[in-house]
Amino acid sequence: MSKSRATIGTQRRKELRRQLKRNYSLYFFLLPAAALIGIFCYAPMYGILMAFQNYSPAKGILGSAWVGLKWFRTFFEMPRFWQIVKNTLTVSLYSLVAGFPVPILLALMVNSVKNTRFRKLTQTVTYMPHFISTVVLVGMLSSFLSPRSGFLNQLIAALGGPEGLYYMGSAKAFPHLYVWSGIWQNMGWNSIIYLAALSAVDQELHEAAMVDGAGKLKRILHIDLPAILPTMVILLIMNAGSIMSIGYEKVYLMQNDLNVTAAEVISTYVYKIGLGQQQYSYSAAIGLFNNGINFILLIIVNKICKKISGSSLW
Repeated sequence: MSKSRATIGTQRRKELRRQLKRNYSLYFFLLPAAALIGIFCYAPMYGILMAFQNYSPAKGILGSAWVGLKWFRTFFEMPRFWQIVKNTLTVSLYSLVAGFPVPILLALMVNSVKNTRFRKLTQTVTYMPHFISTVVLVGMLSSFLSPRSGFLNQLIAALGGPEGLYYMGSAKAFPHLYVWSGIWQNMGWNSIIYLAALSAVDQELHEAAMVDGAGKLKRILHIDLPAILPTMVILLIMNAGSIMSIGYEKVYLMQNDLNVTAAEVISTYVYKIGLGQQQYSYSAAIGLFNNGINFILLIIVNKICKKISGSSLW
């Protein structure tokens, strides 16, 4: 038994060496990408040790005192802990539930357009907001929703809404402004991958369905959606794996003293204590906790999707 295993192992090693010799040029192309990932993704993981230390820049990671789980307990016992976690989950889940179907619907609608010029125009118009910087987008929101001169504020008042309301300072309005401005900005860009998947659908399937009397809606439900289902599942898993991670830039720019109760999320809190107060170990502990929750969610959602649809990341 052991001899057969040794023989199999020897054969596999020989086959591996044969493949390396045959395709050595392809592996050279992988070296820059592997080096990039190693330097910028794996090497910095050494800094995780700061979460368990009382880190001092003067002493470095090797010389700083070890404090164990002190900073994790500090974060969990903080009075605002549940509020910050709740805000993070509220904004993130809202973005996922409201924003995930929109690019799919847009891709299906664009794919159904027969006029090539109109389709290209629609794609260009919906892609363009993606290239607006976060600072400019938040500036646009502030200008459009200004209580005195904002045209959106005036439009809301003309339709029977409250007059002169400062929406950018409203804690209740913050999640809606953040999520729907993000959907408007990124729906066209996010639809590209679905349009690419739809372009691979065999048109003979649509022709056969039309011969059988299937309308447009039935063809979308029974041909287009099944074709992009694996892509949808993979993107859903990846989005679910970053539920606790919200980019701090836009949230931080939209924050003010009036809406901070709803706008303070984990990423902005880490930014403030890490760079503002220079509590490096505390911010590293919060970041590690955040990534740990994301990792667990990624595994759970991946298993659920694999059972339900058969598609998964692994």
